[in-house]
Amino acid sequence: MGSVDPPPATEPPQVPPLETGGKGLKHGALGLVSSVVIGLASTAPAYSLAATLGIIVVGVGLQSPIIIILGFVPMFLIAYGYKELNQADPDCGTTFTWASRAFGPHTGWMGGWGIVAADIIVMANLAQVAGQYGYQLVGANGLADSALWTTVAGVIWIALMTWICYVGIEVSANVQKVLLSIEVVMLFVLGITALAKVYGGTAPSTAHQLDWSWFNPAEISSVDALTKGVLAAVFIYWGWDTCVSVNEETADRDRTPGRAAVISTVLLLLVYLLVTTSALSFAGVGDKGIGLANPDNADDVLSNLGSEIFGSTGFGWFLSKLLILMVLTSAAASTQTTILPTARTTLSMAAFKAIPSHFARIHRRHLTPTWSTIGMGLASIAFYVVLTRVSENVLADSIGSIGLMIAFYYGLTGFACVWYYRKVLTRSARDLWTKGIMPGLGGVLLLYFFIDACVVYGEADYGSTSWTLPFPPHWHLGGVFVTGIGALLLGAILMLIYRAMRPAFFRKEIIEVSAAERPPERSSK
Repeated sequence: MGSVDPPPATEPPQVPPLETGGKGLKHGALGLVSSVVIGLASTAPAYSLAATLGIIVVGVGLQSPIIIILGFVPMFLIAYGYKELNQADPDCGTTFTWASRAFGPHTGWMGGWGIVAADIIVMANLAQVAGQYGYQLVGANGLADSALWTTVAGVIWIALMTWICYVGIEVSANVQKVLLSIEVVMLFVLGITALAKVYGGTAPSTAHQLDWSWFNPAEISSVDALTKGVLAAVFIYWGWDTCVSVNEETADRDRTPGRAAVISTVLLLLVYLLVTTSALSFAGVGDKGIGLANPDNADDVLSNLGSEIFGSTGFGWFLSKLLILMVLTSAAASTQTTILPTARTTLSMAAFKAIPSHFARIHRRHLTPTWSTIGMGLASIAFYVVLTRVSENVLADSIGSIGLMIAFYYGLTGFACVWYYRKVLTRSARDLWTKGIMPGLGGVLLLYFFIDACVVYGEADYGSTSWTLPFPPHWHLGGVFVTGIGALLLGAILMLIYRAMRPAFFRKEIIEVSAAERPPERSSK
């Protein structure tokens, strides 16, 4: 027979769905509620606010609420990019797979590496917080101040959460529902109690009633302060994409994960606005006492406010302890949900032969990635132990560098969506907005934040450490910049090494799927 031209494409090229026999994950294990829970828990709302709110307040003061809103904007836009790409190609590799389809294997490999590197780095800080708060919860403050015993507790936390992820996605989701329930309820109790005291006249002298000027970006002192604030706010939203990375284990996998991503970002905005405005209203922006700009409280704003808002006796003491438990469960929940996307990213990379095939192995009974899950846990433990032994300052700078990787792989996903759907953007107004303008604008915003962060983080006096390049021109650079860019460069080096050893994945033809190979289009009903 003669060659037959494929029919004209009304959608961009799609990948044939991988059924249970493909990667072997357990299909249909999660519904919409479980997916939203995983998306919310991955951001660790309580921990993120505790660690970041003080930084935002120092930079922009009473305008912190508008910063929370502005940080939401690129996240919401990128969430739509994830939603549209997942509908076309529900692969657990997410950014890795989609960027490979859109821009080629090298770009896709770096997108996957961005996810892995960011998750391994943040695991160190999450383990540190979980260890410290675990001791504080039982009153062992001496152990909480010990680097050795905090590290021991952090390692145990990582091992425990790795085991939970190993035994099954449904177990992971059920644990998340319990942990997230404690977290969200306590955040609402904290916010409502603070506002009740402010408007009831029982708040301290630092209190301010809510004012619309808090939502006016023109009140911020400089564009630089605005940019730094938004970059910090982007961090507290990071993590919702975990609900998309478990798409192959979700019922209606081409629709539910994308909906969960969008819903998660909106719910996060509501929670963050309540807590931010109530904390500002109750404590003010002073740099003394309970003021949110007090550098002594910068590492943990919420727990320092707990005893002031709830009191230190009777039921108030119980709520204060529950608040400590909340931050602990927040860090623990995020530890677990950080393992999930990394294990599935490396699973997908291995399935496409971008990394060794051992990482594609699935447990026969649990239907979870084996090498990928355990490997993520071991890599996180090794990174955490090494950094705590080297210097806590280096650990602090490594955490600060995560913003670069967030902006990198989220922004890359936004651009991948635009390019992937470029041939159908003019088909309808909805396609233009949801497949083109929204993810494209999100990508542009994150590209700007990435460049600006490089400039800010590159200053020698930014962060806790600084480094001098051992070769001309011997630039003196901030440790946050060196860690972030260094992690991305390490990924590029590893990619080149693996390409030299196993070049098959990097032959572009293995990731191209013609329009004729598309699965039948679904009914719109």
